[in-house]
Amino acid sequence: MIQDLWLIGIGTGSPAHVTLEGMQALRDASIILVPQKAAGKTDLAELRHRIIAASGTAARIIGFDYPVRDPDLPYLERVNAWHDEIALRWQAALEGTPVPGPVALLVWGDPALFDSTLRIAERLTPRPKLLVVPGITAIQALTAAHAIPLNTINGAVEITTGSRLRAHGWPRGATTVVVMLDGACSFKHLDPQGLMIWWGAFLGMPEQILEHGALADVAGRIEARRTTARAEHGWIMDIYLLRRTETA
Repeated sequence: MIQDLWLIGIGTGSPAHVTLEGMQALRDASIILVPQKAAGKTDLAELRHRIIAASGTAARIIGFDYPVRDPDLPYLERVNAWHDEIALRWQAALEGTPVPGPVALLVWGDPALFDSTLRIAERLTPRPKLLVVPGITAIQALTAAHAIPLNTINGAVEITTGSRLRAHGWPRGATTVVVMLDGACSFKHLDPQGLMIWWGAFLGMPEQILEHGALADVAGRIEARRTTARAEHGWIMDIYLLRRTETA
């Protein structure tokens, strides 16, 4: 049974992204749950283990396997069932194991932004006491890598997903749009006239890739580089920021 669950943001790929608070939490944890290596994603697991090793923690490391989402279910039903199963696997991983102190999970980016670990934790019974240690978000890593501000002066910023961008187009009233969770290069569906894009993949990692420029000029190059990188690594994490040129 998990009484104290610590969700530790670990940034987007660099061990240096983990805050001093995050490193201390890893040292103070009793058990750290780590997803097992998935096919084609061994570097993600290795990065987690490098962060754990760098913390100097004496915590017990316990692995668990992520379930696969059922593609035949409607989207929301599919995601809810997947989250239910992940919570069950956390508990199953600890079955028969004494839990003398806090259990920690390493969360990509920040646990509060486009991540469902907090929602999964709500499914545990009894509900554990939660501690959230914030991390560097993909948005911060992207703007830092390109050395640009997130917002324009007095301009609205909208954070959205690729599917919403495809379905609804440019968000009304936004001068800057940040797009996450986009596996389809949804910027292709926008009128590129007057739009700039700043794109990044594997942010903070040695494999980091960056592109920026007028959307009309670089959209094809971004899509090609994304396809090549995904084939090479077996996975990709990327994000991009779009802005109208008159406010860039």
